[in-house]
Amino acid sequence: MMEDALKPIYEALIEGDHRGVAAHVQAALDSGLEPEIILKDGMVAAMNEVGRLFEAGEFYVPEMLISARAMQNGLALLKPRLVQANVASAGKVVAGTVKGDLHDIGKNLVCMMLEGAAFEIIDLGSDVPAEKFVQAVKESGAQIVAMSALLTTTMPNMKETVAALEKAGLRRQVKVMVGGAPVTQAYAAEIGADGYAADASKAVAVARTLLST
Repeated sequence: MMEDALKPIYEALIEGDHRGVAAHVQAALDSGLEPEIILKDGMVAAMNEVGRLFEAGEFYVPEMLISARAMQNGLALLKPRLVQANVASAGKVVAGTVKGDLHDIGKNLVCMMLEGAAFEIIDLGSDVPAEKFVQAVKESGAQIVAMSALLTTTMPNMKETVAALEKAGLRRQVKVMVGGAPVTQAYAAEIGADGYAADASKAVAVARTLLST
């Protein structure tokens, strides 16, 4: 019974069928299936597979984006039920593209993939100054700050944000992860970030690892 309800959600998500995802999630809820089971065994499992297919070179960014958008449709139905059931999120993440950088496609995909893995996202958008990251952490109590940069000229603003978190006395309570085309593991280490993700699927694994350490 449970598998019968979850399999169509799983398959629709991998196919990027946004209407199918919504319909199958609603059907699973109507059948009395727990929202947490639908989320974890249906949607999170499917998004993990999407990430695996991407890393294997079978999916590319467009396919990943389509699946992530389809997942949003299912989440819209699940979120009120998850809140009612008091289901804990995997963690709270403040995300944004750093000051001076208006590129947000990669950041948006990371946010969607993290949300699909049951993280709670505070998306600050693009061109985000260090002070805004600091303020968002203060207000939300987030455990992770995720920063993106697509221009080499804006990368120093990642370092500036890490310094601002330090100055505000927040650095010990948050993990910092960074990514974007010109960003490297070496640069992440140089600026004192805790994690680096080369793409959206790896961002989920990095976030999970950061919160388990």
